[in-house]
Amino acid sequence: QVQLVESGGGLVQPGGSLRLSCVMSRAILSVFNGYTMGWYRQAPGQERELVATITSARNPNYADSVKGRFTISRDNSRKTIWLQMNALKPEDTATYYCNAQSDRNPSNMNWGQGTQVTVSS
Repeated sequence: QVQLVESGGGLVQPGGSLRLSCVMSRAILSVFNGYTMGWYRQAPGQERELVATITSARNPNYADSVKGRFTISRDNSRKTIWLQMNALKPEDTATYYCNAQSDRNPSNMNWGQGTQVTVSS
């Protein structure tokens, strides 16, 4: 089981920016390269939803609600992914979770502890 450690959440005004980071610890490099990584979010009273994913080949995929505002990236050598969030809106307020899904066994899903993002004036 891999461990995911997130950082970078906080309070920001509408229109502002934040960058989230997620490191896969307790894993060798070849393990990290076998996972599609991603970010999900969950607002109070709502279901967890996909924000963005990125394959080991660095192919990204975004939810329509964040396209053009958020950018997901990864550095395989550092076993790290980032989510750059620009032009933040109040509706982006949620707990953001890092996710690692095994390419070989997609039922193998791993989650970070979550980091809170609050967009408010």
